[in-house]
Amino acid sequence: MTRSHPVPELPPPITVVGIGADGWPGLAVGSRAVLREAEVVVGGPRQLDLLPRDEVAAERVPWPSPLRPAVPGLLAAHAGRRTAVLASGDPMFYGIGRTLAETVGAERLRVLPHPSSVSYACARLGWPLEATEVVSLVGRPLDTLSLALHPGRRLLVLSADSATPAAVAGLLTARGYGTARLRVLEQLGAPAERHLDGPADGWPHPPGDPLNVIAVDLGDGPRTSLVPGLPDTAYESDGQLTKRHVRAATLATLAPSPGELLWDVGGGSGSIAIEWLRAHRDCRAVSVERDPVRAERIARNAAALGVPRLRVATGPAPAALAGLPAPDAVFIGGGLTAPGLLESCWAALRPGGRIVANTVTLESEALLTEWYRRHGGELVKLAVAHAVPVGGFTGWRQAMPVTQWSAVKPDARAAEDRTTEARAAEARTSDNPLQENAS
Repeated sequence: MTRSHPVPELPPPITVVGIGADGWPGLAVGSRAVLREAEVVVGGPRQLDLLPRDEVAAERVPWPSPLRPAVPGLLAAHAGRRTAVLASGDPMFYGIGRTLAETVGAERLRVLPHPSSVSYACARLGWPLEATEVVSLVGRPLDTLSLALHPGRRLLVLSADSATPAAVAGLLTARGYGTARLRVLEQLGAPAERHLDGPADGWPHPPGDPLNVIAVDLGDGPRTSLVPGLPDTAYESDGQLTKRHVRAATLATLAPSPGELLWDVGGGSGSIAIEWLRAHRDCRAVSVERDPVRAERIARNAAALGVPRLRVATGPAPAALAGLPAPDAVFIGGGLTAPGLLESCWAALRPGGRIVANTVTLESEALLTEWYRRHGGELVKLAVAHAVPVGGFTGWRQAMPVTQWSAVKPDARAAEDRTTEARAAEARTSDNPLQENAS
């Protein structure tokens, strides 16, 4: 006999409704119906004020600040009620939809999008959406924009407030893009929509509406490479800098991938961590530097090169590594002979993660040779020479050669098998002296 079991009743889904600056009149029929039937509507004060009280009788709950930590508790307080959440434009494009999906699960969400401000802006400008880069400055440092600056490119910048256009104009001018044309599009889609135009250098307009998007036509300006190996002059440095050609080879070996975390141990000027972050916007990095002056310099370099999200940990390694999240890759550019440094980095590295260590000293080279013997990987010598004047002629000036060890950390089972094989090989060699003599 088959017994039936009661199916637990799931809480009603949370409906996320995108709304534009045009408010209630601009909503689709289905979105209006959801809001009419809701028992609770959560949103920003500006969004809640767009709903007519004679149409939407639900309890109105404004988001607290800071928003993200408050989401679980606020939703729990209204569990079991028909809940709608208001979002600006498309909820899944730099919107509250992502936070809700991560908090309650995508299966609990029903999302009703509205045209985003980016879609409106491209429609007004005649710019193809797929060819237009979008940079959000909402809750992000202004220097984030620097990474997107390339001659001839078009950008749409999501503003944090009414002061953002002038701040963007100032940054563009400071970065050599003073001739860039800015067009500020306010209240897109609303009756009060307004456009302001002008050059970055000497932006002529006072702060306007806080709800705005900035269209930037960059025109001419300094060119910055997208691949590792930026010129050494791109960095503020006291000489502690992984030089350009070695840096390019090191980043190629570290092999950054979206979402991965790098430990840059012995940061110096921060060049390895910075170019790791420049590889993809989702890459993460921590630069560990014992000298406070250098640590501050690393932060300045990161901001200037468009990756202010770089985390700088000040203190000596390996002590400063304690408490850091486990890395997917580790670069050691200095301090290799510090007791326990290599051991700590290797132990913290995730299985499948990469470790790369560079040195120019014989003492550290001997250490890397020992680790190569124990863990395998690659041991290479990088040598670079530059052409320089020699009297009336030209000759080569050799830079100090760099010894580089790199390896991929195996999982525990693979490491155990490798150790067993190594011990067996050593035993065979010790039992057969003729083999040693033959070699």
